[in-house]
Amino acid sequence: MEHTRRNKIVDLLKSKDFGSEVLVKGWVRTKRGNKNINFIALNDGSVIHSIQVVVEVANFDENTLKLVTTGSCIAVKGTLVESMGQGQHVEIQAKAIEVYGTADNETYPLQKKGHSLEFLREIAHLRPRTNTFGAVLRIRHAMAYGIHKYFNDQGFNYLHTPIITGSDAEGAGAMFRVTALDDKNPPMLPDGHVDYSQDFFGKETKLTVSGQLEAELGAMALSLVYTFGPTFRAENSNTPRHLAEFWMVEPEMAFYDIHDNMDLAEDFLKYLIQYALDHCYDDLEFLNKMYDNELIDRLKGVLECSFERLSYTEAVKILKASGQSWEFPVDWGTDLQAEHERYLVEKHFGKPVILTDYPKEIKAFYMKQNEDGKTVRAMDVLFPKIGEIIGGSQREENFDILVKRIHELNIPEKDVWWYLDTRKFGTAPHSGFGLGFERLILFVTGMSNIRDVIPFPRTPKNAEF
Repeated sequence: MEHTRRNKIVDLLKSKDFGSEVLVKGWVRTKRGNKNINFIALNDGSVIHSIQVVVEVANFDENTLKLVTTGSCIAVKGTLVESMGQGQHVEIQAKAIEVYGTADNETYPLQKKGHSLEFLREIAHLRPRTNTFGAVLRIRHAMAYGIHKYFNDQGFNYLHTPIITGSDAEGAGAMFRVTALDDKNPPMLPDGHVDYSQDFFGKETKLTVSGQLEAELGAMALSLVYTFGPTFRAENSNTPRHLAEFWMVEPEMAFYDIHDNMDLAEDFLKYLIQYALDHCYDDLEFLNKMYDNELIDRLKGVLECSFERLSYTEAVKILKASGQSWEFPVDWGTDLQAEHERYLVEKHFGKPVILTDYPKEIKAFYMKQNEDGKTVRAMDVLFPKIGEIIGGSQREENFDILVKRIHELNIPEKDVWWYLDTRKFGTAPHSGFGLGFERLILFVTGMSNIRDVIPFPRTPKNAEF
């Protein structure tokens, strides 16, 4: 087949240029027919729908057509014609077929439809070829692009924060160590600890749990910044909501107070949901039909309401008065669990909720303290089916208060001297938040397990692909 520019199936399905010569390349989803005519459903990943290729058997070599099976990769040259069949308005009358790669009927794992999501996780290298994961991955791309577009249009600067870090200043849990030392015979100190001064960076280093602290440094010069990158937690959590490697979106804004922060978070989430409805409707329709028949209505519902805003203290009163029986008892000072968050969103208010003013004892050291001495200007955005989707706060800009809090939590000052410097030299009120990207994709796709919204999930005992 001579060199010709490939036509994308997403474009051809919208075309009315009947009679034109086209070239499509993709993977065979199904092949059916009889000894006279074959119908091939071909998909190239550009859209969830396949295009039908009509093959008059007499015009083709029998041995070539035998190689065209479910999963095989082929190129088809032919004529775009109006389809008389149901389900599509165009199809291709094939004139030439070239087989790029075969797929054996006996061993190709996606030969049949209806595989469980659990089975597909075991073949993560092939699952993007299914309708479900094609849809999820296209939506994931659209959301990533929408995030960059939103912040760019709002005047933010994209800041690349380090993936390798020298401290766990956030106290966010177990971290993965990064080292170049000999694992069998590392240099040791007299006290029996590893001598990390001889390591590559001259100190102990780990994979980051967040880019927030470094993003704050950028906001103290550029005013509006965001970071969007991979983060890591070495927690042994085998739940549908946890990954060891995941992506975080973290804007930091100089001169924003907690109210500005909440306004931005609500506007940001609504923009992304509208972006998905505007640009991914075919994929959303498929997921709505196959997995969650309330998905599109739920997305539209978020757009049509103002998020409820209330304090943690008010939320605890509502939960205690609810008459519900909780797996995790709730009282003032306890961290709210997903069951509490979802009750507030799904049962009590019937819309997204932003909680503020949490007890300082259950929040990070950098959050600005309120005058009551007990609470901090934190904010969590809670969504239906998800619970917390965004967590953020106004940051503590007062040097003395921040140092005192660091000492209370036994955080070594030498680990955060650079962070404290920004409070010594030209400090400013500022705020920020973190959006768990996979949590967003869970909400937008209606999928129920976070392992199904990232291409290659990293979880305990799983790093195969």
